[in-house]
Amino acid sequence: MLSTFIIALREGLEAALIVGILVAYILKTDRRHLLVPLWSGVAAAIVGSIGLGLVLSKTSEELTERAEEIFVGTTSFLAVALVTWMVFWMKRTARTLKADLHGKVDLALRTGPLALAGAAFFAVIREGLETALFVYTNFKTIADTRSAALGLILGFAVAISLGYLIFKSAIKLDLSKFFRYTGVALVVVAAGVLSYGVHEFQELGWLPGGESYAWDVSSLIPKDSLLGATLGGLVGFDNTTSWLQLGIWTIYLTTVLGAYLSKPRTRALTPA
Repeated sequence: MLSTFIIALREGLEAALIVGILVAYILKTDRRHLLVPLWSGVAAAIVGSIGLGLVLSKTSEELTERAEEIFVGTTSFLAVALVTWMVFWMKRTARTLKADLHGKVDLALRTGPLALAGAAFFAVIREGLETALFVYTNFKTIADTRSAALGLILGFAVAISLGYLIFKSAIKLDLSKFFRYTGVALVVVAAGVLSYGVHEFQELGWLPGGESYAWDVSSLIPKDSLLGATLGGLVGFDNTTSWLQLGIWTIYLTTVLGAYLSKPRTRALTPA
């Protein structure tokens, strides 16, 4: 539940803030006629994101057991790559995001409202597609899908509420710290999804060491137990974890977190 809540909260608030910045600038510059194409682009992005989630779920249900392992393993690696890229993208562009979005509104006046609809669509669909893919793969690591679904709903509800309150200036949130902490949480969840993808490819025989376990605590912590489901959703814990899973999980987590938390280097000034 907590992992899906974090995913929905982070991605939902990113999308809500982007839409809020666009709406606020449109209202501030008295261009209300641009609200229709803006919301049209947002609505299309939401429909597209939900559509991807349904396609992933439906496709998985209709596959054979081996084909599903290939599908889930591949989408797990793709989701990890996408989420990793996105957390670094937000870290890099957060400072200029507002100015960039204002520029897209100004561009819409010169090229037509369709440009704004497209800008809103691509800004939101990026978050939506990432969420759909990441949630799908995360659901595969969780035994209790009902609590995971509840976490997803609550995460989006909180994200939309926070976005609205920030837009109305009712609350002030240190967004740099928020995205920093939730970025760390997403990387931890992504490490678990990566480990699950490794497990699926080991089941296929595409990766070695499937029966060489770092631990086997299936008798102590069943997957469908509260502890097993919680650890599985948060850190990708598997009660039968291979050494290869553990090694890749550790390398990914230490490498990505180290790079993500590092401060950007500043060039030293040389005397003239």
